[in-house]
Amino acid sequence: MAEATRSDGRLPVIILGGFLGAGKSTWLRHQLHEGRFAGYHLLVNEAAETPVDNLLLSGARKISVLAGGCACCAGLPDLLATLRALCDAASGKEAGRIAGILLETSGLADPGRIAAAMAEDPVLSRRLVLDQTLVLVDSLHGVQQLTAEDLARAQIEAADELILTKPAAADPVTLARLALSLSVLNPGAMLSAAEQGVAVPLPEPVPGLAPLDLPALGRSEPILPYRLDVGRDGGWVALSTWLSALLHARGDDIVRIKGVVRTPAGRLLLQSVRRVVQSPEILPDDDEALAGPAPEEGVIVLIGRGMDAERLALSWRRFGT
Repeated sequence: MAEATRSDGRLPVIILGGFLGAGKSTWLRHQLHEGRFAGYHLLVNEAAETPVDNLLLSGARKISVLAGGCACCAGLPDLLATLRALCDAASGKEAGRIAGILLETSGLADPGRIAAAMAEDPVLSRRLVLDQTLVLVDSLHGVQQLTAEDLARAQIEAADELILTKPAAADPVTLARLALSLSVLNPGAMLSAAEQGVAVPLPEPVPGLAPLDLPALGRSEPILPYRLDVGRDGGWVALSTWLSALLHARGDDIVRIKGVVRTPAGRLLLQSVRRVVQSPEILPDDDEALAGPAPEEGVIVLIGRGMDAERLALSWRRFGT
C-alpha cells in the first residue's frame, strides 16, 4: 500500500467498496485507529440524503461527506467536482499535507464505474492515480448476495483486494465456499479476512468443496433509500418493537437500516443488515467529537426494494402514537 508522496506528484486514490452492510466504516475506523491512511482525505459517499457512516470515522485527518446520490451514478458529478477541488487544494494551500484520497463508497456503488470516470476525466486522469480498490464481502450474507445481486459480483470483479468481514459468525463450510467462489470470480485479487477491522486468518480449505454455482441474473427492482422521521422524543421501546416487526415481515426486502435516535441511554447509532441488528453504539452528545456533519437525530434510513415511503410513515405513526 503506497502511502508516501509519489515522485510524479499525482495523488493516490484508494476506493473502498462493498455491498450494503459489509462493514466498510467499521473496518476503516480500525485502520484509522492503527494509524493507517495517515494524511489521507476521506470522502464518504452515502446514497441517502441523511449521512450516518461518517460518525464512525472520527480518527480521520479530514473528511468530506457526499450524500444524496451514489458516487457511480447520480452522485458522480459531485464526486468528480470534489476530486478536482482536492487536486487544486493539494497544489495550493494544502500542498504537501494531503497524502492521498480514500473514497468510501455507498454500498450501492460499482467501483469499476468510478475508476472509469476518473480515467476519462481530462483533469483527474493527470492529477490522480488509482492506487488500489479494496472490496469488503460480508461473510454472513455474501453467498446470498453473489447468487442474487449483479452489483455484488461487479464490486468483487473490480477489486484488487477482497476482505471477508464478520467471519467469526459464519458457518465454516459456507465461509470456505464463499472464499473459494471469490477466488474464482476474481483470481487476481488478494484475499484476506478481518473481524471488526482486525486481520484474522482465512478459512481453512475444505477438500472436495465446489464454488458456488452462480446463475445468470435478470433485471431486478432497484434498491433505494427511504427516509423515515421517527421523532426526537425518545420512544425507544416503541421504535425497537416496530423495527423488529418490520424486519420480521420484510427482512428479505430491507437490506440496510441506519440512523441516530435519542434514548434514555443517550444518542444511539442504530444499524442493521437484513434481519441482523447490530448492537447500538452510544454517540457522544458533543457534535465536535464526531467526524463530518452532525447527525440528524430522530431520522432513520431504510435501504431496500419495493417499499412505499408513505405506507412506512403511516405504519410508524399508528404504532408509535
